[in-house]
Amino acid sequence: MAELPANTVCNDDHAHGDACSAGSADEAAPVLTDRSRQFRIAGMDCGSCATTITTALSGLPGVSNANVSLAREILTLDLDGSQTAVEEVEKTVRSLGFGTAPIDAGKTETAPVAWWNTPKTRHLLHSIALSVIAFAGSLLVPALESVLITAAVAYALVPIAKRAFIAARLGAVFTIQMLMTIAAVGAVIIGEQHEALLVVLLFMVGEFLEGLAAEKARSGIKALGALLPAEAWLLEDGEPRQISAGDLQVDQLVLVRPGDRFPADGEIREGTTSIDESPVTGESVPVGKGQGDAVFAGTVNHDAAVQVRVTQSAENNTIARIIALVEEAQDARAPTERFIERFSKIYMPIIIAIAVAVAIVPPLIGMGSWETWTYRALALLLIGCPCALVISVPAAIAASLSAGARQGILIKGGAVMEELARATAVVFDKTGTLTQGKPDVTDVIAIDRSEEDLLALVTGVELGSSHPLAEAICRESRAREIAAAQAVDIRVVPGRGMQGVVAGKPVFIGAPRFAAEHAPLTEPLQTQIAGLEAAGKTVAVVTEGDAVTGLLALRDEPRASTRAGLAELKSLGITAIMMTGDNQRTAAAIGDDLGIQVQAEMLPEDKAR
Repeated sequence: MAELPANTVCNDDHAHGDACSAGSADEAAPVLTDRSRQFRIAGMDCGSCATTITTALSGLPGVSNANVSLAREILTLDLDGSQTAVEEVEKTVRSLGFGTAPIDAGKTETAPVAWWNTPKTRHLLHSIALSVIAFAGSLLVPALESVLITAAVAYALVPIAKRAFIAARLGAVFTIQMLMTIAAVGAVIIGEQHEALLVVLLFMVGEFLEGLAAEKARSGIKALGALLPAEAWLLEDGEPRQISAGDLQVDQLVLVRPGDRFPADGEIREGTTSIDESPVTGESVPVGKGQGDAVFAGTVNHDAAVQVRVTQSAENNTIARIIALVEEAQDARAPTERFIERFSKIYMPIIIAIAVAVAIVPPLIGMGSWETWTYRALALLLIGCPCALVISVPAAIAASLSAGARQGILIKGGAVMEELARATAVVFDKTGTLTQGKPDVTDVIAIDRSEEDLLALVTGVELGSSHPLAEAICRESRAREIAAAQAVDIRVVPGRGMQGVVAGKPVFIGAPRFAAEHAPLTEPLQTQIAGLEAAGKTVAVVTEGDAVTGLLALRDEPRASTRAGLAELKSLGITAIMMTGDNQRTAAAIGDDLGIQVQAEMLPEDKAR
């Protein structure tokens, strides 16, 4: 595969979610060993949550290599059970305010909680309501202003302070919660209750926004997982038995019926069909496959039942690999965010040390009263506390990710967001991104009849089919207000096309090589077909009896906004590249039409690489 230009950003809003993440190389996934344990973590909303958990657990005896994936909500660590029990790990995580359970415990996952019903969101809403009441009360009774605002600060701060002190006891002293606690308490001590309340509320709003962004990222991963069917039909002694798709083993035989998704990567052992591979490869037109051909988990069987030998286990199938790629991309934090986190760990102790010196040294050498310098030390602590600095980067990234999502763009993590500013090339998926994601009829070529009569004939045979090409033909007939001809004895010819009987004559609709078995293709027709295929179009030949009666050409056409978008990128000096699972001929035709570089016949892992 050709090398991409430096500073390349990938764009893919299609369902298969191919992961392209510039700047994430230094965020390696944890390596699992015999001592590895994994836990599901609930309640995380930002990178500092993950840091707090790993720091606290690293202080436990027998715990090493603790790593938290915010995107997957998974904690991975190496554990020596003779020194620390699994229950102690769970207890420690829960004490920090997060839910947890071992992944291998056989427990079913709880239903997702609505964003407005999480403990943090409820506490934020209660704190805002109490703040409004406190301000209203202070207007009515000015003498109670200080008491009311301080009470609101205390209520809002309690869970934050609780997490801060528990984390400190477990070894994570300089957490963002500790920074907030010190800043808020310091502000109250020097009589700046309003500032204390505002700082705490802004912090809670920042956590809330990050939680929304994190949940949006996780919902994308769940959508990928939904491409896999929950059940599969296992063949034992020729008899099908329904089992969980996750229990399938390599070399087992499964039956996949028309309309079903393939439950595993495999190889067709018996049968011929056409398969919609767009969820995995982006190929917009179903691909005909037969005995010996490979199939991918999550793709859709169209025409006929086939028997498939499983070649990959559930944890290593195509969809699982795509999900892993996306998760790795989402776990990558922005370089600025990582720098700010490292900086705050050094900066915070220095500020505290300076504040302590300001409070103690001047009074000791007679430069003023203890009260004056204590006030000044607290003011310095409040001013110098890097809470706003620490919050600013993740909050800005969360806002940017949400803005992209509202425009239909999934930007996979802060690292990619920062890389956008330096991008000199953008890579697009084709199907559903540059194109509409479904084929349309582009040419109707009738022989010895009108276009309307040809479409009526074809629609009569295709009317009952769910094949994307059949749906496109029927859609074209509806747009032209053409009634379908009456057809009987309609049936699918697996992997080849459709056939039926209209007005007593047999009609076949299929690819040229199969249509040639029903009627001879003259040299002029072959030249015409070759020209249409060279333009990246899928050609369906229509035969009636023993003669060809017409041709239909279909193609997944560009979106209305595609050309304008590519032109704008070009005006910015940014190179556009299209990557697609489509065949080279189709991809080249679309690329030439749009004026974009092309790389074709690519699987998701090829695109990521």
